[in-house]
Amino acid sequence: MANIQLDKKMVEYAVYGGAVLGGGGGGWIEEGLQIGRLAVDIGQPVLLTADEVQDEDLLVTVSLVGAPAAKDAYLKPIHYSKALEILAQKIGKPIQGIITNENGAGTTVNGWFQSAITGIPVVDIPCNGRAHPTGSMGSMNLSEQEKYVSHQAAVGGKGSNYMELSISGSLDKASTLIRKASVEAGGLLAVARNPITAAYAKANGAAGAIQQAIEVGQALLSHTGEAAIDAVVQKLGGKVVTEGLVTDFTLETTGGFDVGTVTINDAFEMTFWNEYMTIEKNGERFGTFPDLIMTLDARTAEPIVSAAIQKGQQIAVISVPKEHLILSSTMRNEKLMKPVEEIIKKSILEYSF
Repeated sequence: MANIQLDKKMVEYAVYGGAVLGGGGGGWIEEGLQIGRLAVDIGQPVLLTADEVQDEDLLVTVSLVGAPAAKDAYLKPIHYSKALEILAQKIGKPIQGIITNENGAGTTVNGWFQSAITGIPVVDIPCNGRAHPTGSMGSMNLSEQEKYVSHQAAVGGKGSNYMELSISGSLDKASTLIRKASVEAGGLLAVARNPITAAYAKANGAAGAIQQAIEVGQALLSHTGEAAIDAVVQKLGGKVVTEGLVTDFTLETTGGFDVGTVTINDAFEMTFWNEYMTIEKNGERFGTFPDLIMTLDARTAEPIVSAAIQKGQQIAVISVPKEHLILSSTMRNEKLMKPVEEIIKKSILEYSF
């Protein structure tokens, strides 16, 4: 398949489709549009499909790490490129492709700016085809590779919070330190990490998930209101679980994550750990991570991330079975799913495996 020249229309589709596939996380629409538009203004970022890269090509992941609701979070485009520059210097090998860690309003276009300024193509093998809370979930099961050394570089913050750092070590330790550093930086860091071969990415990543986001965004933006919501669930093979008023909402930003609950019509309750993890009513479960659960404005169909929910909003909640998503091998790793239960105090494994 020919490589895809990314343009402003694709930015819009990718950001809005990514927002849906973010499942409550994955960054903010406005910030995704800003960095995506800047990328196509200053250069010509290119998206390569999985069959256009050689198995031995070296790919690196770019991501955002932190809590979207953190009040002191500060990222600029230069931080994205600086993190990639630091990682490239660290590994001392040429990078043939850039991949994003996940789909989301901000994360689907991760790497487009870096591609525009370096000429390194974006490769359509995201680490995951939906957004997820932990770094390990976005590392294509490298956590299971005992001898793998994770190299990570991170940049972000402003003033006394500004930091740039490089870490090498086990995947879990390196990811934990980057997450802690994001707190010290004010809440958010741009990260470049985990060099791998394209062959490994093809075997463990979510090949084609960026194109899926673009298609979902096109379906959403080609309609308005309720018709737009219907178009999205039809495209993804999902359903509208409920529509109604947000009657209660709790959010706590802790340890670099947003954690909380959303109640609709005093009946349906959702939990989130950055992304929505569960939706249930009277003990009946209607969706469980890594199923996609997402909130949209019931009138405008604007996707609403978990951190932006407010009491009194009229929202629609959609759910898409995991079987209809393009997912990483990490979404079938019980060890990586177990921490979700500890955070949200709900059962996950019995519904997901």
